Amino acid sequence: MRVDLLLGLQWGDEGKGKIVDVLTGNYDIIARFQGGPNAGHTLEFDGIKHVLHTIPSGIFHPTATNLVGNGVVIDPVIFRRELEKLEDFPIDVRKNLLISRKAHLILPTHRLLDAASEASKGKAKIGSTLKGIGPTYMDKTGRNGLRVGDLELPDWKERYRALADKHEKMIHFYDVDIQYNLKELEAEFLEALENLRQLKFIDSEAYLHQALADGKKILAEGAQGSLLDIDFGTYPFVTSSNTTAAGACTGLGIAPGSIGEVFGIFKAYTTRVGSGPFPTELFDEDGATMGRVGREFGATTGRPRRCGWLDLVALKYAVKVNGVTQLMMMKADVLSGFDTIKVCTAYHYKGEKITHLPYTLEAEHLTPIYTEMKGWKEDLTGMTAEDQLPTALQQYIAFLERELDTPVRIVSVGPDRVQTIQR
Repeated sequence: MRVDLLLGLQWGDEGKGKIVDVLTGNYDIIARFQGGPNAGHTLEFDGIKHVLHTIPSGIFHPTATNLVGNGVVIDPVIFRRELEKLEDFPIDVRKNLLISRKAHLILPTHRLLDAASEASKGKAKIGSTLKGIGPTYMDKTGRNGLRVGDLELPDWKERYRALADKHEKMIHFYDVDIQYNLKELEAEFLEALENLRQLKFIDSEAYLHQALADGKKILAEGAQGSLLDIDFGTYPFVTSSNTTAAGACTGLGIAPGSIGEVFGIFKAYTTRVGSGPFPTELFDEDGATMGRVGREFGATTGRPRRCGWLDLVALKYAVKVNGVTQLMMMKADVLSGFDTIKVCTAYHYKGEKITHLPYTLEAEHLTPIYTEMKGWKEDLTGMTAEDQLPTALQQYIAFLERELDTPVRIVSVGPDRVQTIQR
């Protein structure tokens, strides 16, 4: 048996949560492998909208075990709120939700450090969600972090105090006006830790190795998107973890040879939250329409998303970096009504035409080159089969499949789990 992998191919917010929920019935284990509560995975079914931040998106299926892997960073306070929102549903989290002992904890001072660091950058800020993700990963790579397994050690409070005191000195170093009451934040943090302790902590890599040996079907769930990868994204406007396929190996402890299918999720257009380059961004009525019809607001932060046409140069790059075997196109319904659909197929970059993603995407160096296609007017949201899709949309999909040399297996025509057409 192998581990199938699902990840985003753009700047996040592609709709990974919905597809994990749709696919979970085919798997025994859903394992989140990186990121933290700066990510929001939205699921909608039975007239209810759910937003998860750390808990894997298979949690609403009682037959699936959900694992928060070692590559994830956990904020116990946000985690507790997530658990509380699940209390109205028949979910046994003590049975169906497991936590890796090697996952790192986000402390209150990590969030304060994040705010201080971003404030000190002024106009050069990177658009952090201020959830403490970056400082937590810095402590992880700096070998200073506090992990879930440390909560089982007799001296964990001393470890916490030493790290929090170090953080306070760093906050003062930034010399910015950050108002906070650490005692109140710590009280909330310690209370949330007691909730976290009610769950089962495991040695997750050993658990997954045994699951594979037992023939269990596993789906690894990524967060954010490939263009936010710390190595291969639009640096420095990226997240602090490896969002690409390689991150599943380090974030779960599985070998590269254990990976089977790689499902790549992308929108029929492109969005981005926060700062950073965005070659196909629209500042006209077309962009405003995408944002309005697509309800493009961050699931975690509520920030409006920047919208633009599909960037095929960036999408090809993400497909190659991840070794994508199947594509899933989200929000096709949002493009209904456009007379013309544009797709960026190349860039004018420093005086030449290129079809690969260059080192920098800054607007002063680059302009997109578009291919135009006929749009469609039909409302897709009630369609349930591929043969119902408008001819123009089928031509759009066929064009993308040829360009990306990868099949589009799922077309999403609405936010609900039932609004999913499999090809």
